[in-house]
Amino acid sequence: MQRWFAVLSAAVAEELPAAVQLRRALHRDPRVSGDEEDTAAAVVAALGAGEGRRVADTGRLVRIGTAVGPTVALRAELDGLAVTERTGVDWASTSGVMHACGHDLHLAGLVAVCRAVARVGGPAPLLALLQPREESAPSGAADVSGSGALEQEQVGAVIAAHVQPQLPDGIVNATPGPVNAATVEFTITVTGRGGHGGYPHTTVDPVLALCAVVLNLQQLVSRRVDPTVGAVLSVAQLDAGSAFNVVPDTARARGGLRVMSTGDHDRLLQALVDVAEHTAAAYGCTAEVEADTNMPVLANDPELARATLQWLAREGAVVDDGFRSFGADDFAHFCAGRRGLMMFLGVAGGEPDAAGNRPGLHAPGFLPEDDVVRRVAEAMLAGYLAGAELLGPVAAPPAAGG
Repeated sequence: MQRWFAVLSAAVAEELPAAVQLRRALHRDPRVSGDEEDTAAAVVAALGAGEGRRVADTGRLVRIGTAVGPTVALRAELDGLAVTERTGVDWASTSGVMHACGHDLHLAGLVAVCRAVARVGGPAPLLALLQPREESAPSGAADVSGSGALEQEQVGAVIAAHVQPQLPDGIVNATPGPVNAATVEFTITVTGRGGHGGYPHTTVDPVLALCAVVLNLQQLVSRRVDPTVGAVLSVAQLDAGSAFNVVPDTARARGGLRVMSTGDHDRLLQALVDVAEHTAAAYGCTAEVEADTNMPVLANDPELARATLQWLAREGAVVDDGFRSFGADDFAHFCAGRRGLMMFLGVAGGEPDAAGNRPGLHAPGFLPEDDVVRRVAEAMLAGYLAGAELLGPVAAPPAAGG
């Protein structure tokens, strides 16, 4: 494997100038979720390995080479965001759509690795997974995973890297175990009996009951979840009434629950229902809870993460194995039933404002430097080598000087 590392590292370096140009071309002309056909076509053309296989409407699976057997897939996202760019570079998007989450960098890095493997070979079969609709529902990853295509392609490991301005610039992270939260969207509807605001004693006030429900929900995380694991519950919308002097019949709250373990997910969902129903009942009202889990926990395969960290260290990267975020990523769907690894790359993100704050993900000024293409490619290469080792058997490298 050490010989493969040397050969492929050199080949990836040779691909980087073209990959940077691809990054800029993709950044200049992005597409929103569900409309990624042009982006997919541009990346497929850059790969130069045939049209591949269409999946999840606008997605593509492109096999690199003809080898068969346990396969490592590299995933990158095709879609941009409905954000008006404010970076000032001459290759900025002007369409009101922007690659404000780094997907242009991820795609370019993937292409550099795939082209290198196509040119000099690799220790295991490789698949380029160009995923649509990461930024919107229905989830592109869920559709790809549910299609059966990855099983048909014999994918045993899926690797991804994502830029992350919350990490120090230059850090590469590969954390074993849970790294992104499962997300649950919930709506609580409290029903009472409305009436005149001047005669509250003749009503059963659902607004008062709902306020008590919201306050009581804030204690769920602090008293029901191991603080070393954590969870997040946020009530973000309240809706009740139509006039200042009318007590309504109903009041609603909408929010989100984020957890890092399946056990906490099930336990907190039941607790949420119990708190809502019993608190409402104490005020003479009833409560109904609707909940939808729209993203599972993203849990990295521990062996794959540790093996990748070793290859990253050989590359000279500054590594981290402790970063976790209560954000969510539909890459989680690829981790069910196979080895999966999501790495995070610390990036500066763009020019600071007057207060010294740099743009974050989804911000109109978010623009990591072109050199991040190299870092994404090196991270994906490390993941590919680690995946090849774990899946086995490993193909022999080319002879020295060959």
